Amino acid sequence: MSNQQGAKITVHWLEKSRGQRVIWLLEELNLEYDIEVYKRNANKRAGPELKAIHPLGKSPTISIRPAGADKDIVVAESETIVEYICEHFGKHLIPARYPEGKEGVLGAETEEWMRYKFLMDYTEGSLFTILMVALVVGTIRSAPVPFFLKPITNGVASKVDSSFINPELKTHCDFLEDYLAKSPGNGDFFCGPSLTGADIMIHFALECATQRVPLSESSYPKLYAYMRRLQGRDAYKRAAERVSKASGDDYVPFSEAKL
Repeated sequence: MSNQQGAKITVHWLEKSRGQRVIWLLEELNLEYDIEVYKRNANKRAGPELKAIHPLGKSPTISIRPAGADKDIVVAESETIVEYICEHFGKHLIPARYPEGKEGVLGAETEEWMRYKFLMDYTEGSLFTILMVALVVGTIRSAPVPFFLKPITNGVASKVDSSFINPELKTHCDFLEDYLAKSPGNGDFFCGPSLTGADIMIHFALECATQRVPLSESSYPKLYAYMRRLQGRDAYKRAAERVSKASGDDYVPFSEAKL
C-alpha cells in the first residue's frame, strides 16, 4: 500500500554514487518514482546537467512534483531526503518522539526517537568522515606515480591506515555492536522492534566499513545478523535491481557482497 498522494518523484542519480539508500527507502514505501542517471565528467565530478538540478551537483538529489503543483520541490543531502520522504510518505519509519501526555516535556523523549535522531546525524557525521578519509587514502595508494615513488605513497597510506583509519573504524564497529545489542528491539533494529529511516541511513555506511573491519558471526554477531537481515528484505533487493537497470552498469547488489 502506498501513500503517493499523487506526487511525481524523480531521483537524480550520479553514476557510482552512494544514493542507493534513497531508492531503497522509496521501495520500502512502495512509492512510484523515476531515476535520472547522470554521467561523471573526466574529473569524476558531476557535469552541468546535474548542477542544473542543484547547484552543488549532489547525488542523490530528489525532485518532487506535488499533485496540482506547477514546480518541483528539490531536496539534496541523503539525511534531509530520508527525513523529508519519511515525514510526508512514511511516518511509521519515524519513532514517536514523546509518550502520550508528555508532548514537549524536556527529557520525556522516547529512547527510540533519541536513537533515531542520533543515528541520522551520526551516519553522515562521525562515521562517514572516517570512510571518506579511507577513500582519499585509497586514492593515494592507487595513484599513478613513478615506480620509485610508489614505496613512499604506499608507506604514507599504510601509516594512515594503521594509525588512524583502521583503529577508528574498529572503535565505531565496537560501539555499534553494543548499541544495537541494547536497542529496545533486542537488536533486531537500531531504534526498536521495526525498521526506521535511521536503519536505512546507517546500513550503507556499515557496508562500506566492512571493507576495512570484516563482520562475522564471531567478531560482531549482532551487526552481522543485522546486515544480513536487512540485505534480505525484498525492498532492498528491488532497489539494487532498479539501480542496475537504470544505470546500465554491471551493478553487484549489496545483498551479494561478501562481509
